[in-house]
Amino acid sequence: MKFRVHVRVLPRAGLLDPQGQAVEHALAALKFGGISNVHIGKAIEFEVNADSADRAQAEVKRMCEQLLANPVTEDFSIAVEG
Repeated sequence: MKFRVHVRVLPRAGLLDPQGQAVEHALAALKFGGISNVHIGKAIEFEVNADSADRAQAEVKRMCEQLLANPVTEDFSIAVEG
């Protein structure tokens, strides 16, 4: 079966996010108020063949741990669509 996968990778909570801080300051400079705690990450979407959604989830988790996310500095979330 083919599954559509959405992976979201963000800097780990509590770690410095210079890109997020730059965007936050730029938004303030452009007079957009009420913006705080900006984090910049990445979104990765692809299709994967697997026997089940659970197997697809497990395989993508391994991909994230080995390549798609830095396990030291980033957290990730996975959504699998059947």
